[in-house]
Amino acid sequence: MNPAPLVAILDVNETLSDLAPLAGRFEEVGAPGDLLPTWFAATLRDGFALAASDQYADFPDVARAALRPLLARSEGLRLPLDEAAERVLAGIATLPVHPDVEPGLRRLRDAGLRIATLTNGGAAATEALLERTGIADLVERNLDVAAGRRWKPAPEPYDYACRTLGVAPDAAVLIAVHPWDVHGARCAGLRSAWLDRHGDPYPSVFVAPDVRAADLPALVDQLIG
Repeated sequence: MNPAPLVAILDVNETLSDLAPLAGRFEEVGAPGDLLPTWFAATLRDGFALAASDQYADFPDVARAALRPLLARSEGLRLPLDEAAERVLAGIATLPVHPDVEPGLRRLRDAGLRIATLTNGGAAATEALLERTGIADLVERNLDVAAGRRWKPAPEPYDYACRTLGVAPDAAVLIAVHPWDVHGARCAGLRSAWLDRHGDPYPSVFVAPDVRAADLPALVDQLIG
């Protein structure tokens, strides 16, 4: 990728934030901790379905609607259903970031790139995450999909982010752990960088990323190299 992009736009859920501690929230209310990936995948599925049908709902509402039936099937639930769901969802406000996030963001800033976030969740929740982990000063803007009322990977959120940041799509790079997000960004004309923390194969049906690496600092090195 030459020249280097001007702006790095980072996904938030799982790219910056570590969802793993939410498994403990499931267990606290009497549900299996391994429901976590099923719930998150169901939340994404339903958000994507809304976008595909030209409809929209905020992330907390979609997440809650996906969570309730999963908890309802848990025989050992210790709390009333709605209370249990709120207990699990409240854990989102306590999540940490992955260990590679701060050094990666600092490397981006030191390389002269502007840094922003773009999430299917809420910008306010992103701001709270960054403030809580002491890295809010590294990020210029926190954006979400509410303005365009369509979830990523629809093209509107990426277009909105580039317009808001005042850059052409090909001057921005989207960094994400999710191949669907990488694919969506590429289809919208942005560059893309896949953060492959788990060593997974990239889905062959998606447009390939421009660069890929196992951690954020290594990914930044490829972007600016």
